[in-house]
Amino acid sequence: MTSFSLQQKIGQLFLLGFAGDALTPEHPVATDIAEGNLGGVILFDRLLAQGKDTNNIVSPDQIARLTEDLQLMAGGGLLVAVDQEGGKVSRFKKERGFPVTAGAAQLGGAPDLRLTVESARQTARMLKQAGINFNLAPVVDLNVYRENPIIGRYDRSFSAEASIVAAHAAAWIAEHRREGIQSCIKHFPGHGSSRTDSHLGFADITTTWQEDELEPYRLLLKKGQAEAVMVGHLFNKKFDKAYPATLSAMTLQSLLRGSLNFRGMIVSDDMQMKAITSRYGLEEACCRALAAGVDLLIVGNNLDHDPHIFGKLKSAVLTAIDRGKLSEKRVDEAWSIIRNFKKSLVRNNATR
Repeated sequence: MTSFSLQQKIGQLFLLGFAGDALTPEHPVATDIAEGNLGGVILFDRLLAQGKDTNNIVSPDQIARLTEDLQLMAGGGLLVAVDQEGGKVSRFKKERGFPVTAGAAQLGGAPDLRLTVESARQTARMLKQAGINFNLAPVVDLNVYRENPIIGRYDRSFSAEASIVAAHAAAWIAEHRREGIQSCIKHFPGHGSSRTDSHLGFADITTTWQEDELEPYRLLLKKGQAEAVMVGHLFNKKFDKAYPATLSAMTLQSLLRGSLNFRGMIVSDDMQMKAITSRYGLEEACCRALAAGVDLLIVGNNLDHDPHIFGKLKSAVLTAIDRGKLSEKRVDEAWSIIRNFKKSLVRNNATR
């Protein structure tokens, strides 16, 4: 039986963004995969930190080659993720040769689930051809504040009604599973009522958040319809008076693992978002998130870009362990959950 070192396990806990539309042996992410046992990558159509309109996704043929090279470098088993919700949040653009699908608001406003099924099927088949196995969607936030600067204004929510959101999300997830692709519901415990954008700064939802925002999670998790949940950088003093959800053991362990009985993979939102980095710094925040109960850390490397960030973050995690701020047991637990998630990808593909 193969044994894994602590460093190898830590490498699996990251989903990392990188620059470029092709992989060479000298590329930093190639080194991260080959030498650092990087668990996964996240792809973007643009590189915001450098003001570039292109990045990882340029054309159908190009993205298929890139993901194939990434998997070859990893020896298979790499999570290749993207945010492809449809509508205004689409990494795959029409002008680059990719099909267009409707956003969640249009889908949720239809009289039945047929349009959602068709859109999800088209999306999943496109992702499969592109070599992507993990879609960071669908959004299950309730559209309770239509002027929300990051959910409502972008038409990212299916509905203000939890039952409608859950039904469309379940249909979306089912179509992805049929193509061997896993999904990730987001943004726990609910971003739909926020008045601010967590990309830009601290997002306090204490006075606006409503209990109903948990209902889509209850409905989906009760039926085993979600194997990954993304946690938002959302502060709610009713759950934790000190930390936002991503860094809050009370929110993740007591609420998500406890009350909602979730046993799948907990994924962070991008750890470089200002809601986190403006208060904690990236390295400290990553360590705090792991200690709180996050399993997979997304570091988009897009809002800010550092080709060598992976090594720095791994070192920070090791230091946190040495100083007693993070336990090896928690790393082992997260690593085991990620391994099981990856095995579910293999099972999905084997049974198709």
